[in-house]
Amino acid sequence: MTAAVVRPPLVRPRDVVLGGVSAALARHLGWSVAAIRVAFAAATAAGALFGIYELWVDGNPLLAAAGGALGLLYLWLWALVPREQSSPDAPATRLVPVAAVLLGAAAVLALLPLLTWSVATPLPVGAVESAVLAVVSILWTVVVDARDPRRAASAPIVRALAAGLLILLGLALLPSSFIAARPVVAVLAVVLVLLGVAGFLVPPLIARATARSAERAALARQEQRAEIAAHLHDSVLQTLAIIQNRAGTGSEIARIARAQERELRDWLFAGTDPFAGDLASELRTMSRELELEHAVRIEVVTVGDVGELESAALAGAAREALVNAARHAGGDVTVYAEATPDAVEVFVRDRGDGFDPEAIPAGRLGIRESIVGRMTRAGGTAVVVSSPDGTEVQLRLPRRATTASGVAQTEGPTP
Repeated sequence: MTAAVVRPPLVRPRDVVLGGVSAALARHLGWSVAAIRVAFAAATAAGALFGIYELWVDGNPLLAAAGGALGLLYLWLWALVPREQSSPDAPATRLVPVAAVLLGAAAVLALLPLLTWSVATPLPVGAVESAVLAVVSILWTVVVDARDPRRAASAPIVRALAAGLLILLGLALLPSSFIAARPVVAVLAVVLVLLGVAGFLVPPLIARATARSAERAALARQEQRAEIAAHLHDSVLQTLAIIQNRAGTGSEIARIARAQERELRDWLFAGTDPFAGDLASELRTMSRELELEHAVRIEVVTVGDVGELESAALAGAAREALVNAARHAGGDVTVYAEATPDAVEVFVRDRGDGFDPEAIPAGRLGIRESIVGRMTRAGGTAVVVSSPDGTEVQLRLPRRATTASGVAQTEGPTP
């Protein structure tokens, strides 16, 4: 008894050539992507030739439409096959510039009325088709290319060219419609001009309306979050603070309450701290992790544009100082980070019993290498001041060294 073949789901990838249908079918069926693309192209070409033959030679529109239905299979699958959900927020990218291709076809068809139209022809050959392709090109830039990183920059240019083509085509047909006394052509010319003008004016208005709608939604979310924050501050956060005070700094309950308070505050006030990012968030993340591992309460204060600075050396040295304070001192630890025009300074202070930095054995490299040595190599300084009342680690990195020290270092904290 043969085992059933388990096929991958039929989903379209996000990085595609056109629509991702061929790639989806190839992955689902286990076939070659090139073979499926050739099959689609051959079926579409054969259907188009069959439709042209039936329409022009036999004059049978039903058979002509049936021939075109073969090419519609790709569009049908394009519309119904879902995209992969591995990264649902990631935009789709296409190798083929669909809007530009449609615009090129519209430009070619726009030349046909000038070459083939006569008084005996009810409508100029290719004028309607050219207008349809130009309109579809404009809609494609608004709906699809605006979210495609590859096409977002060129979308306004393609849209302007398509709108200009509609206006030029309408203006070219308008005089000839009066000469030939064809009111239908005159109406078509006016409609084309209006569509071209709309192509210039409507998309920017839609973009502005969408931006204002997003701003209103963001303001509503901010107000709602403020109400929730006020309510939680009066209830949950105060309860967590009372638990910490009554349980004691070193107890397990106090550490859990402290961690929950930090997590809740980070969620409530996400995006409201102008200094949250890079070094500032790194210090807070270190503190949160160490509070869960050790009997310690860490308070982080940042002043200045600390969040805009990237320095792996400064962050690594601060982490080593925090680890030492959490392991050997416990209790309350204060982290103060300040950015001045000349340098960035971080102070880590605990209230432990203190120690003699000169008496550290040679084999223990935590302070000597992970703090002092790391800051020296990055172009900064590190000073350890210890007394019976506690220990303070003073880290200073000049501004000119922050960029150079931004290269990640692999060495971790050493006791």
